[in-house]
Amino acid sequence: MSTPLHCPSLYSYQRRLSREVSIGNLRLGGQNPIRIQSMLTSDTLDTAGCVREALALAEAGCEIIRLTAQTKVYAANLQHIARELRAAGCTVPLVADIHFKPDAAMEAAKWVEKIRVNPGNFIDKKKFAARDYTDAEYEAELDKIRTAFTPLVLFCKEHGRAMRLGANHGSLSDRILNRYGDTPEGMVESALEFARVARDCGYHDLVFSMKSSDVKVMIQAYRLLVKRLDEEGADWNYPIHLGVTEAGEGEDARIKSATGIGSLLADGIGDTLRVSLTEDPVCEVAPGFELAAPFQPGGVMKPSPVAVEPEQPPFNPFLYRRRVSEPVTAGGCRISGAEPVRVLLPQAAVAALSPEQMKDMMPEAAYEALGVREIDPRDSAALAELATAPATLVTVKDDVGMPCVQAFRLLAALIPARHPIVLKDTLHAGGRLSAPLAGGLHIGSLLCDGIGNAVYIRRESEPAAAARLGFNILQAAGVRYSKTEYVSCPSCGRTHYNIQQAAARIREATGHLKGVKIAIMGCIVNGPGEMSDADFGYVGGAPNKINLYVGHTPVELNIPQEEAVEHLVQLIKSHGRWVDPA
Repeated sequence: MSTPLHCPSLYSYQRRLSREVSIGNLRLGGQNPIRIQSMLTSDTLDTAGCVREALALAEAGCEIIRLTAQTKVYAANLQHIARELRAAGCTVPLVADIHFKPDAAMEAAKWVEKIRVNPGNFIDKKKFAARDYTDAEYEAELDKIRTAFTPLVLFCKEHGRAMRLGANHGSLSDRILNRYGDTPEGMVESALEFARVARDCGYHDLVFSMKSSDVKVMIQAYRLLVKRLDEEGADWNYPIHLGVTEAGEGEDARIKSATGIGSLLADGIGDTLRVSLTEDPVCEVAPGFELAAPFQPGGVMKPSPVAVEPEQPPFNPFLYRRRVSEPVTAGGCRISGAEPVRVLLPQAAVAALSPEQMKDMMPEAAYEALGVREIDPRDSAALAELATAPATLVTVKDDVGMPCVQAFRLLAALIPARHPIVLKDTLHAGGRLSAPLAGGLHIGSLLCDGIGNAVYIRRESEPAAAARLGFNILQAAGVRYSKTEYVSCPSCGRTHYNIQQAAARIREATGHLKGVKIAIMGCIVNGPGEMSDADFGYVGGAPNKINLYVGHTPVELNIPQEEAVEHLVQLIKSHGRWVDPA
């Protein structure tokens, strides 16, 4: 029997046992609950604003609060923020977010319980420069990292500070990009380089993260990280922080976060998480707790062992490939591995909608009209029938006593690939997850693994909302696009313009541009990198000034914010991507 390399089983939930790390008075990892965190948007020099935001987060239940510390001056003000919070009775641990500035990290470590270091820019600079490094030149760069990073490690070790090594897909160094490419492998190696320095100093209060705005990249990077940590040795079982960076706002962002974070939670991976939203920070807390709840100690996710596990996994955990299936035509709808993933609703919901009303988000068939074969994937007799049957639409029957994700993985592993699979957003009535989070977790995560030819939405009872939810799940998973795609930063103290207002104006102006991808970024930390696969970028460059990008190339600089959306529209038009709204 082959075993998945990133978790003990694809078919029976088992939480990864990580070592415990202390963040102030909070214990992370091990058997502790999955911790929920958020990040302030106030300027770190604004003590009163930061304290006000942090107290609101603490009141909402947030367990870890992060602040940006972009320079030593900003880092020094963490002393006053921490003092005011502790005086107000708030004991929530504080984390300083560091990019580019080792001296800011050293200053911040004096005042907060945890330091977040981005391995991609702590020492290295990102210029998107192509260069072939010899092994000797590469080792020389690693020596520079060791020299600059060791003082921070030793200070954190002496003073009991924790540290997150947070690799971002959008801010990998030129050195990593030239050797590994813009890949999950590069993200993992970037963090491991820093971890080796820490371990050589005898320091182990480490947490890892692998964030990306591309959900498939994010999932693959985390799985590869856990695989690599396991290969390094049993004492490399460090806690994992989960998050989809630049997820955006509203339902789209919640679906996207549930898809990426939920996929990994289903694998047993994750000790803390943040649902990143382009909204007020307090809005991130409730969906974080909701998404984590089934996987918490005492939650509904329990081991459900399969008597005999399939020898071959139904997908490659580290590389996306869509499952191949033969076409089945039923109810006027053609479903196969070569067709777009279809959206199905109950018959009554479809009857209540019209193509004129729904346009590109009209569901393609009623589930009841398709003759879908519903089976328990552990039913040997049903499996034997499907082994010789012609291509048939198949799904997991309700109330089989298995978690939804694990049940569909088992189904995909055991039935012939010619049979298209219809995914469901629930296998039983009720359930505690809201419709967007259930859809992201139970459908989006499977789509990111290449499983699923149609999706059946029934947790949302309002027909038009259910149809939109189905298409939004497909878009979040990156398998079918029905509207403009946005990569939207959640904002932080580095953002010098109102990104929530800007995002609303950009969506109003461009929301009809199906297939166009626009990045809305607060600053340059992750902006140019995360925009590398976006068509156009809108990035804060200075207070109330915007830089516009095509890909990761800046084309207009220092545009007044009040004029920037119109400039963006003109930029889209000049590249032939504009159509007038209907």
